[in-house]
Amino acid sequence: MDHYLTSSAGSFKSTLIDQDIAHIARVMRPSMHGDLGGAILPADYWRKRLFELLDADHLTNAQLCAIDDLLLQLDDLCTMELAPLPVTISRPAASRDGNRHRVRRKR
Repeated sequence: MDHYLTSSAGSFKSTLIDQDIAHIARVMRPSMHGDLGGAILPADYWRKRLFELLDADHLTNAQLCAIDDLLLQLDDLCTMELAPLPVTISRPAASRDGNRHRVRRKR
């Protein structure tokens, strides 16, 4: 029974590591581009997060490869001059009945 608890805990930790790797893969590049004020989260932050993942026990080969790939992407991002990502402002869709929201006065 002790083996079952250990393997399920290991499986849970492995899933958390997979989710953390996927999260970093999604948000690292946009956060490095940042906005007009610069990077939202700097390269040192991402490098620290990735090295913390490397310190985890029992990483799978796929997890090691994914972390290595992210570290290589981070190195590439550090060498590029990153322009801020464009900001898009969405306007609400126009109403079909433009008068619908007007307050009617009593006569």
